[in-house]
Amino acid sequence: MIAAIADDVTGATDVAVAFRRAGLAVRLVFGVPDDEVPASDPGATAIVIALKTRTCPRSEAVDQSLRAARWARGRGWDRLYVKYCSTFDSSAQGNIGPVADALADLVDARLTVVTPASPVHDRTVFEGLLFAGGTLLADSPMRHHPLTPMTDSSVPRLLAAQTARTIGHVRHRVVRTGREGLADALAALRSGGVRYAVVDAVDDADLLELGFACRDDRLVTGAAGLAAGLAGALREPGAAPGSTDALPSGPAAVLAGSCSARTLEQVAVMSRAHPSFRLDARRTPVPDRLAAEALAWFDSLDAGRAPLIYSSLPPAELAVVQHALGVQGAAELLESAFRVIATGLVERGVERLVVAGGETSGAVTEALGLRSGRVGAEAAAGVPWIHVDGAHPLAVLLKSGNFGPVDLLVEASSA
Repeated sequence: MIAAIADDVTGATDVAVAFRRAGLAVRLVFGVPDDEVPASDPGATAIVIALKTRTCPRSEAVDQSLRAARWARGRGWDRLYVKYCSTFDSSAQGNIGPVADALADLVDARLTVVTPASPVHDRTVFEGLLFAGGTLLADSPMRHHPLTPMTDSSVPRLLAAQTARTIGHVRHRVVRTGREGLADALAALRSGGVRYAVVDAVDDADLLELGFACRDDRLVTGAAGLAAGLAGALREPGAAPGSTDALPSGPAAVLAGSCSARTLEQVAVMSRAHPSFRLDARRTPVPDRLAAEALAWFDSLDAGRAPLIYSSLPPAELAVVQHALGVQGAAELLESAFRVIATGLVERGVERLVVAGGETSGAVTEALGLRSGRVGAEAAAGVPWIHVDGAHPLAVLLKSGNFGPVDLLVEASSA
């Protein structure tokens, strides 16, 4: 019925949850699928493909997204959903615009809806401006994001920096007229040659109406909010979320690489009550050695509370590390270390792995060779357990940096 292509792993789990809540049967695939990945489970009505394209080079993001889309369309998934973050994480170079351009050309979409609104995460769009937690995006902690600092709140302007195509805007007063008024507004933009329609939305009701208005479109883009609205418009009457598997009973561990304000709070809460180890990239700027230090520390622990291994730093301290190692250099060093650490933890018997941060989650899933899994119960809104397909029990919780209550890491690792 619908295939979603997400620009990072935590975003993929978020949209998978949105589909599942609406009663769709969801399959999650990590990375560009190949012929060894089944197109779906019997009866599946949605598939989510988790890429790692948010901050990679533009050409690579476009290539991966096109390959994923062609794989899905070749197996009967003729409706595509491009999922990006509800804070529109990107830069003037992309990758939201270039990927949307490429997929619009692939499916011959004349007009494509754009809205990062996700009210469940307190992200709304009004008069084209994106708000995070009631604050303009440019005034929120996202202004200090280490990889995609968001210094503008206007979604049309943010998108215009990434595409040469015409952008229109559907204001909230039109959205409030309902699905028919929305459909008329979108049709008018389409007739006028507009290629992208940024649509205001401040609550789930807005997004459900928008979902009905664009349910027949071959390409739709948005965050988890519109995914839920679209799924609500597509679901069969009486559909309900399926049952969830029990979590493995083995040991748990937490890896945190995000430097978002919420992850910093979560790390602070967990480190007060659980053993914790901070990865010091300046002191040990060699990934394998840094990982070896963390694993040696893990090996020295007595059985008990789940340990935390983290690299999360507040903006001032992060700036010092980035000055010493370079922004990209620091990110790549820590991602490489987390790859080795995650592999080592699973080899040591960890069966429940909590990961905080989209880039970190992508590195971990790649290192562990995860290909697919089943979406389980949510530990917090938009943060589900993924039961990994394989011979050995493993469940992973992949958390976007800004998601979850302050005690999420503690509660999830104690589940």
